[in-house]
Amino acid sequence: MAETVIDKSTWTRAEQFAFFRTFQRPHYAVTSRVDVTHLLALKAERGLSSYRACLFGIGAGIHGVPALRMRFRGDLVVLHDTVELSMTVPRPTGSFGYAYVPWLPDFAAFDAQARRLIEDVAAGNALAANTARDDMAYLSCLPWLDFTGLNNAMPGPDECIPRVSWGRFVRDGGQYSMAMTLEVHHALADGAHVGAFFTAVQGALDAL
Repeated sequence: MAETVIDKSTWTRAEQFAFFRTFQRPHYAVTSRVDVTHLLALKAERGLSSYRACLFGIGAGIHGVPALRMRFRGDLVVLHDTVELSMTVPRPTGSFGYAYVPWLPDFAAFDAQARRLIEDVAAGNALAANTARDDMAYLSCLPWLDFTGLNNAMPGPDECIPRVSWGRFVRDGGQYSMAMTLEVHHALADGAHVGAFFTAVQGALDAL
């Protein structure tokens, strides 16, 4: 996967990057509601996997916002062309493994690939958590909860890989929605980037 080194002398966020890199708790999480009415209609009509469709929508959101594909290593900042989606996969034993799904912008191709890789992990063929790479985003589903806020365990202030979590589908009148949380490092992403992510996710789900 290709990456581009960011020239901080011309980067418009260089000042904010330097400022938030001094923070001991530089991460923040935003929870918003995502409309899944169209998604559930497709699930009923086509037998679509709503879980893998959510993975696709999140992938579209991550890849639609360059700031969410930026990572820093010390003072070096890079932009990845593409990142893998890493999600927890439950097993019958009650434990879970980690799947790593490359991003594909075509839903049918992404869906087939994600299904194969996730089923492989669920069968017990999971790789260990890969902390040596940063060209990924971490995803987790909490189908038991309709939460209003969420944050993640972080190894330290230099952790800059975005986390995305989503919850149970709930009905409100004739519409269905779910909570989704994006957690980011403030040195790399501001509120406008978070807003653009949610817009891209919604657009991708509505376009299925």
